[in-house]
Amino acid sequence: MQVSIKWLKDYIDFKETPEQIADKLTMAGVPVENIKDMGAGLEKVITGKIVQIEKHPNADKLSICTLDVGQAETIIIVTGATNVREGQIVPVAMIGAKLPNGLKISKGKLRGVASFGMLCSAAELNLDLDSLSDDAKSGIYILPKDTSVGIQVKDVLGLNDVILEFELTANRADCFSVLGIVREIAVLTGNSVKKPMLRLQEDGDKKANELISVKIEANNLCSRFSARVLQNVKVGKSPAWIKERIEAAGVRSINNVVDVTNFVMLEFGQPMHAYDYDMLAGHVLIARQANQGEKLTTLDNVKRELNPSMLVIADSVQPAGLGGVMGGLASEVTESTKTVVLEAAVFNGANIRRTARACGLHSEASGRFERGVDVINTVKALDRAAQLLEEMGACTVCPEIVDAYPGFELPSQVKFTSTQVNKHLGTTISSQVMVDILKRLEFEISSVKGEEITVTVPSWRNDVRCMSDIAEEISRIYGFNRIASTLPDGSMMQGGQSEEQSFVDRVKDILVAAGMNEIISFSFTHPQTFDKLNIPVDSQLRQAVEIMNPITDEFPLLRTTAVSSVLETIARNLSRKNEDLKIFEIGSVFTPKALPLTELPIEKLMLCGALTGKRTDIAWNQGKDTVDFYDAKGVIEVLFERLGIQKYTVQAGEHYAMHPGKTALFMKGKEIIAYVGEVHPQVQAQMNITKKTYLFEMDIEKLMKYSALTCRYQSLPKYPAMSRDLALVVADDITASEVEKMIVKNAGKLLNNICLFDVYMGEQVGKGQKSLAFSLQFQSAEKTLTDAEIDPYFESIIKALEEAFNAKLRS
Repeated sequence: MQVSIKWLKDYIDFKETPEQIADKLTMAGVPVENIKDMGAGLEKVITGKIVQIEKHPNADKLSICTLDVGQAETIIIVTGATNVREGQIVPVAMIGAKLPNGLKISKGKLRGVASFGMLCSAAELNLDLDSLSDDAKSGIYILPKDTSVGIQVKDVLGLNDVILEFELTANRADCFSVLGIVREIAVLTGNSVKKPMLRLQEDGDKKANELISVKIEANNLCSRFSARVLQNVKVGKSPAWIKERIEAAGVRSINNVVDVTNFVMLEFGQPMHAYDYDMLAGHVLIARQANQGEKLTTLDNVKRELNPSMLVIADSVQPAGLGGVMGGLASEVTESTKTVVLEAAVFNGANIRRTARACGLHSEASGRFERGVDVINTVKALDRAAQLLEEMGACTVCPEIVDAYPGFELPSQVKFTSTQVNKHLGTTISSQVMVDILKRLEFEISSVKGEEITVTVPSWRNDVRCMSDIAEEISRIYGFNRIASTLPDGSMMQGGQSEEQSFVDRVKDILVAAGMNEIISFSFTHPQTFDKLNIPVDSQLRQAVEIMNPITDEFPLLRTTAVSSVLETIARNLSRKNEDLKIFEIGSVFTPKALPLTELPIEKLMLCGALTGKRTDIAWNQGKDTVDFYDAKGVIEVLFERLGIQKYTVQAGEHYAMHPGKTALFMKGKEIIAYVGEVHPQVQAQMNITKKTYLFEMDIEKLMKYSALTCRYQSLPKYPAMSRDLALVVADDITASEVEKMIVKNAGKLLNNICLFDVYMGEQVGKGQKSLAFSLQFQSAEKTLTDAEIDPYFESIIKALEEAFNAKLRS
């Protein structure tokens, strides 16, 4: 935001220089980013009248101009401009001038004729070319005929001003207006404010409510909606003083009606919009949500498709404007407009921010609505705009205002004591000083009971809600430089990690050692991601928390699964030809207990990883195999081994994002502790993943539950182990894990290790059969085992397998 010093002085007198005012505001928490002198470089540019023009004797394209510049003698300037005429008033750069474009003016000779300055064009004066006519853009800039001679050009052009450019924080919505800045200056300088007087001549032949009606259908998106009607409107140019004020604030002048709405927006901080009354069907304005697929051509002549998340201002047939962002082209005020409806409203800031981002339309109005506007100001703003246009003779004002304000907002109150504030700030400010500061800030002192003070917060300060906010207000006006610097006081604690944090670090170390790379992504997602991941319609994972102020339109929700983030990372890397990936992320997912939220959602840490591409780096002595299901399964097995998770089983299962026939579940009893599998082909296509990818997902809390955080050591075995191989033929629907479980159950305590080393299906074992070959290792810590000691266990295993699975030994 930027404000001119001249505009500020319309409402408050102060003797401080712009630099001093900027310093005071910055130190009070209203930071001034830059100070810009609009007339910089024009100090020696004055007005001159062309008395005589002669042709140059030695050059056909040059002219010799004799000028009266208000001095005792005329001066001679040689120019090549073709648009100059005798009697014109023009800007003259005198000798010694240094123009805004860096050009230095000195005495010179052009083809033998001395020249004592230069006639200036609009570009050389650093004027805004977009606001000028084509004639004014080219050649010498011609000033009005009644311009005095010999005065500073910057006085004539309204450039004798200084602009303060603010870099305001989002919480100070009250300072996004000239009067808001004036209030701050008044507090800091002790001067009084001269607020504009609102005196209206309402001479219209009909009351406003007889001509227009307003309705609020989207109560959650619009809290107040007000309108005035202006008759006998004469659309034309704005007075010079209004044009100067808004252009100094960076807003382009259009016509008197639009300029007044912009002027009042900058003055009060209340955005407004003007509609051509005759272009509103049914003569009604309705604040409602857009219909799906509804279209609106905005003032920038772009046709936009809307959706129900957006607020529109509509007539009885179609949208007339995109609420809080930009008006519609169909109801634009033009030179043929005779009756105007002025509208001022208060909209939901988060919704306006999302709409502006979705449409790529950020305006002065949307920026103010996003930060919050004063609900009291709608009527004041309408009165001010109507008054300005009526004083110009540009309209007749209809009596009364049409105002829809269904939920009247009471001013908030804050209770505090001086002791609380001083303890918070580390100061010894008296309660009387605190009260004086708050009164200067226009806080109303509602009551003082002993030490307790109750203040009513002004309607424009929606950022003040508690004692800490009051302390901030007192400290910034009292002066941060007056508060002594002290060391923090209090009991000190040694920092450390929680058990969960230490466990997560351990998991990360194990996965990195297994060849994985950690990624970190946003904990946000988009509703379309649920469909891309094949998440069932009735799944709890679709109940996501909506973010009030998303960082982009791509991330409006808190994520309920980490799978989306990992697969999006895979897709992004594959699109950039980074095709060999082994990644994992440990991050939070958020599950609400109910929507809309009444309490904080449940936050869980999830581990999710994915593998795709080649198994090893390309090298002459390495194979070119790609990763498969068993690489992903192996990562989990390594992790479980290092975490001390034992006695788990692996079985076929299902996961919403994984191939139904290529998904395994790691189980502890009846509880699933890990999923692993190939990404479902449909999910792969919907996520734009072009290679087979393998995925795993785990809950960190469950891993902690079953991990052995302390290790138990034992001495290495003194006696050799004995190995036996067992090849079985079983039905192909019997899983290896079922067979392995039966072997362990009947192998006795001497079984040290079991390993499946071969699986065969083919003609040699018959249709519907398969061969499983296991290596069994027996070992004793007390002696060397003999065949005779192992044989009973081996026979018991074979008998149990025959009975349970009708298994046969393969010869």
